Amino acid sequence: MSVLQQEMRDNMSSVKTFKPKSEADLASMILGGDNFEIIGGGTRAIGKLDAPPRNLLDMTGVSGIIDYEPAEMVMIAKAGTPIADIEKALKKGGQRMVFEPLDYRPLLGTKGKPTIGGAIATNASGPRRFVAGACRDSFLGARFVNGKGDIIKAGGRVMKNVTGLDLIKLLAGSWGTIAPMSEVTFKVVPQVETEATLVLYGISDLDAAKAMASAMATPCEVTGAAHLPQNIAEQFKELDGKSATLLRLEGFEKSVNLRIEKLQAILSDYSEQHVLNDKQTKTVWTSLRDVTPFSDGTQDPVWKISVAPMAGHQLVAEFGPADAYYDWQGGLVWLRLDGDHHVHKVRAAVKKVGGGHATLVRASDEHRRSVSVFQPENPAVAEISKRIRKQFDPLGKFYTGRMG
Repeated sequence: MSVLQQEMRDNMSSVKTFKPKSEADLASMILGGDNFEIIGGGTRAIGKLDAPPRNLLDMTGVSGIIDYEPAEMVMIAKAGTPIADIEKALKKGGQRMVFEPLDYRPLLGTKGKPTIGGAIATNASGPRRFVAGACRDSFLGARFVNGKGDIIKAGGRVMKNVTGLDLIKLLAGSWGTIAPMSEVTFKVVPQVETEATLVLYGISDLDAAKAMASAMATPCEVTGAAHLPQNIAEQFKELDGKSATLLRLEGFEKSVNLRIEKLQAILSDYSEQHVLNDKQTKTVWTSLRDVTPFSDGTQDPVWKISVAPMAGHQLVAEFGPADAYYDWQGGLVWLRLDGDHHVHKVRAAVKKVGGGHATLVRASDEHRRSVSVFQPENPAVAEISKRIRKQFDPLGKFYTGRMG
């Protein structure tokens, strides 16, 4: 046993934060200790608080871009690399991450810097998700350390390399409950020349759902479809205070302008229309992505609910007048409620509209101790999840409370 491993065992009686500086450090720490909660920048702490004190395994020391060649449209980075560093390098290369990872800091009031490993571990996917795929769909490969301290490589640099592909997909969205990643490989796409948003004003949630469905059926290549009821739209200086249905288009300027005109003609029944320019579009969609309409400094419960696109407005109707807005063509509902007594009603509403997933993203610590913040798994899926964790972490070293 190494000196580091012995020190880890001696210190397990008290909760500590361990910060590996390399993959080898990470493997040694895992081999020598247990009861770990894996964290990146600490910006997405939304899980349950029902477990004994855990030792924090802080991955921010395993940081840096390993390989990036714009011509290959692939980046390899250490898991603790800040997303800001990733975006800076991609911008220089004229590229971007297509999945638009959302930043929970405004909503949760957390500090730190979001990391690429944290984005993948939480499958953090923004407004483009319903047309471009989730974060996991850009995830090509990884190096990680299992619960026995073994360093494992899975996946590759291209989608055609299917070796271990399904294995890495298990890591995306696992919330650090099966293994910490030390290195990730993901695909990137070219940056667009411009973007614009067609706004339809003054229509109901139901009519907005229909309008978004109509827009998606056109060849106009809409890359964002959201609806803001009036009480949400009023928070945006770029909008005129009425309910607003937003349809985003991206690409070369001439193409965007032509497609905007075509979309306006197709949706001419909605007579009150307006077009947001590139700067306004970026501002509004970033705000929607990061849930800033609900970033009020309180702990009022905020739910992230994924349902069928035409079911979103039906779900919100179950709560009467409610603070909510819709993304992903109506399939993603951000819902803010007052009080901590709505969990059963939320679960029932999801079931009533045909099923989906509801995650309690923000709530008081007391409330999070008493409920499952993630959608409960059915018994068959729960058994599969249990077996997967057993394979990755046979000794039960990693905290699983975040999974409900």
